[in-house]
Amino acid sequence: MKPKLTKYLIDYSNVNLTRPISDKVRLLEILAVALTGIGKFIFMDYLNWRLPFVIVAILLWSVYVRYRYKKDSQVLRDWGFRRDNFKSVLRLILPFAVISIVSFIGIGYIQGTLNPTWHILPLLITYPIWGTVQQFLTIGLVAGNLSTLKSVKLKKRSVIFITSILFSLVHYPSVWLLIGTFILALFYGYIYLKSKNLYVLGLFHGWLGALFYYTVVNQDPFADVFLNFLN
Repeated sequence: MKPKLTKYLIDYSNVNLTRPISDKVRLLEILAVALTGIGKFIFMDYLNWRLPFVIVAILLWSVYVRYRYKKDSQVLRDWGFRRDNFKSVLRLILPFAVISIVSFIGIGYIQGTLNPTWHILPLLITYPIWGTVQQFLTIGLVAGNLSTLKSVKLKKRSVIFITSILFSLVHYPSVWLLIGTFILALFYGYIYLKSKNLYVLGLFHGWLGALFYYTVVNQDPFADVFLNFLN
C-alpha cells in the first residue's frame, strides 16, 4: 500500500519566486505608471490622440516587460501573467460580472442611454488587450508593488483603496467612469492580492468596459478611437 503523501504537499501557486526587487525599483515602476496616466490626459483627452497613445503605451510597456523577463523569467508569473489558476479566478469574477451587466442594462434603461450597435463587437475583441495592459499597470504594478514594499508596510485594505482612487482619477472627468472604475478596482484589487491572474482581470475589464460605455456612459469608443482616427 502506497504511503499517503498529499498532506505533505505544498501549494506554491502564490509564492513569489522572483529575485528580490528593491523598493527603489518598485517606486520607479509606480512613478512610470503615474506618468502613463498623465500622458493619458495629455494625449487622449487634450490632443485626442487616442489610438496612437494606446499603441505607443502598449509598445513601451511591452519593451519593459521583456527587459524584466530577460533578467528574471519568473517575473511574469509573479505579476499575474499565468494560466494555472485561470478557472479558479474566473469563478470568482463571474458573479461580479453578471451583477455588473444587469446593473449596466438597468441604469441604461432608466437613463435612456442604451445604445446597441455593431460597434461594440470589435471592442469586445480588442478592448481586452488594452484592459489587460491597464490591469497590469494599476493592479499589477501599483497594488502589487505597494503591497510588497519593505520600507513602508501597508495593509491590504489601504493598498486596494489607494489603487482604486488612482485608477478612478485617471478616468476623470466622466462621473460614471469615476464611479464605475473605482468599484471595479476595489473588487479587482481584492481578487488580485488573493489570486494573481491578469488574463482574467483584463478580459473582463475589456468586456465590462465596452458594455459600460454603450449602456451607462452613452459613448461610442469605437467611433471615437477608430473612425475619428481614420477620418
